[in-house]
Amino acid sequence: MGHQVEIIDSVQVYKGFLKLGRYRLRHTLYAGGWGKEILRERLEGLGAASVLLYDPERDQVALLEQFRIGALEDGEGAWLLETVGGHIGPGEEAEQVARRESVEEADCALRALIPICRFWVSPGLSDERISLYCGIADLTGIGGIHGLEEEGEDIRVSVLSTEAALAELYGGRANSTSIVIALQWLALNRERLRSGDY
Repeated sequence: MGHQVEIIDSVQVYKGFLKLGRYRLRHTLYAGGWGKEILRERLEGLGAASVLLYDPERDQVALLEQFRIGALEDGEGAWLLETVGGHIGPGEEAEQVARRESVEEADCALRALIPICRFWVSPGLSDERISLYCGIADLTGIGGIHGLEEEGEDIRVSVLSTEAALAELYGGRANSTSIVIALQWLALNRERLRSGDY
């Protein structure tokens, strides 16, 4: 028998930029039978695309830095190093968002878009999944301040050598989920990409 879930009741308890759903449910157990009724809350309607911008000819990456409310109490500050990223709206495809956000957030047109993975961000409390890509691009002249003023974006884009970007990862400065996965993937796939195999 496969796993099963019975939703007894669900209600949307908040709707703003984020939605919060409350569920009363039960599910099957590994030992067999059904577990007791439990109450869970979940942030809903989230999906995003994220892109590590990489120039294999120059062996460079473009990293973004911007304010993030979730890191407000971090002793290191709430300005995080990140990959390009944006939410996937109704009717949009992840690749479409990845290409659009690369231009919007970094003024960077992609030559190729390589899927890295699709992952759950925090499935214990959210339905958010990120489609993560490596965007092959010419990073000549990329940098500066970008983002949409009407969205309150203030994004600094910097081009670093891959070695310097990996040092940010290993030193703990590049510490949000997408950038950690993307830079580790790049470390494993760098030579293949530099040979033109993408």
